[in-house]
Amino acid sequence: MTDDDNPDRRVGGNAPTGADGTDRGVGADAPTGPDGHDLDVRLLDSAPNLSGLFARAAATGARRPGSEVRLPTHRLMLADVGQDVRRLADYSEVTGGVLSDRLPATWLHVLTFPLQVSLMAGREFPFPMLGMVHVANAMTQRRPVLVGETLTLSSWADNLLPHRRGRTVDLLGEARVGGEVVWEGRSTYLVRGQGGDEAPARGEEHVIPEVELATWRLPGNLGRRYAKVSGDVNPIHLSALSAKAFGFPRAIAHGMWTHARVLAALQPRLPGAFRVDVQFAKPVMLPSTVVLRGTSTGLTGVPEALAVTSRDGGRTHLTAQVRDV
Repeated sequence: MTDDDNPDRRVGGNAPTGADGTDRGVGADAPTGPDGHDLDVRLLDSAPNLSGLFARAAATGARRPGSEVRLPTHRLMLADVGQDVRRLADYSEVTGGVLSDRLPATWLHVLTFPLQVSLMAGREFPFPMLGMVHVANAMTQRRPVLVGETLTLSSWADNLLPHRRGRTVDLLGEARVGGEVVWEGRSTYLVRGQGGDEAPARGEEHVIPEVELATWRLPGNLGRRYAKVSGDVNPIHLSALSAKAFGFPRAIAHGMWTHARVLAALQPRLPGAFRVDVQFAKPVMLPSTVVLRGTSTGLTGVPEALAVTSRDGGRTHLTAQVRDV
């Protein structure tokens, strides 16, 4: 069910602040609309169906106004979210992680992603979703989140800004346990169009470390495998035929798979509370071989800067920075 065609429950009000009332970083402030007023909250009865939302986005994309600058004035919330442990185990296998009693930070993105897509496929969102490019992602894990904890998830749109290749918009997510914020995420999407030379190029800052940490061989069916465990069935990831309809010669790997694979490689050394900032660059064509690179390590033993490149280092697919909080 989605916010547009279901009897959701709507309430107003702020997102609660942290226990000490201080800024929590990504998504820290109570969500507000374009006029500075608090966003309405739409409570969902169940997680939105991603396959149906992608179909709706494809059918309605040409009718999106595009020139409108007003983002949706509500956020979506889903309460009482537990874990499907079998699906989580499959996700860990596909992304190279080890199943434990702690949820991967990128898994919390997977849980909030249906809310993001519901916002972007909704009538109030001004841009065609399938034409948008995921250029950056930031996550803050406030503490380890346990498999047995019950979550409240929310998502909203914010920060429509100029970009030299068009405009960018952020889709924000939040996970709470009771009243405690345990995870926050920000996905930055590029809406391609007429930009300005003076506009900042958000998500395009790429520092490439030299030390090779790992080499990964990615099979041709990786996009379909990740789509099965994540629900992200964007056609550019599923087959060469569907990817060609969007200008790609072959299917491409999900950027969030690459993100998850990087964090899985660091899993034994990640602190309990950390922030990771990722910038996506060239797409990873499937099948292919990629290399994880890193720089010097910080106090926790985690590299301060990371990158995923082609085998010869000539193409950069992702850069990342990890720090404790």
